[in-house]
Amino acid sequence: MSTTDQAAGQAATLDIVDETFLAVPPSTVAAVFADPAAWTRYWPDLVLELYTDRGDEGLRWTVRGTLVGTMEVWLEPVLDGTLLHYFLRASPHGAPGPRALRREFDHRARAAKAIALGLKEILEDGREPGVPPAAG
Repeated sequence: MSTTDQAAGQAATLDIVDETFLAVPPSTVAAVFADPAAWTRYWPDLVLELYTDRGDEGLRWTVRGTLVGTMEVWLEPVLDGTLLHYFLRASPHGAPGPRALRREFDHRARAAKAIALGLKEILEDGREPGVPPAAG
């Protein structure tokens, strides 16, 4: 659970990685994350500053607020859809104990998966992998 925290130059205490397949093109997923209002909806306790806009390949941010570090959404074209990769490398303020740190890790990991599965449900609109999108 440790890595280098680019923002503070210290060891990050949270290193969260998640992947979810969405049966939609990367441009569809990229459009969701392109809106800064979505950042506040998905991560209300974080202040995100965009430092790399990779278009249909995703975004990279520095993170402040409850956590300090970096975050990335990488959109990888795979077969007929997108593999949504999520990376969060950050540290909470202060010096949380091991139990508090584990709770924060679990909270952030579950939140990342909830965002991905929510997008899957909305963007796919019932589409199965390998089946063309419905016309209309």
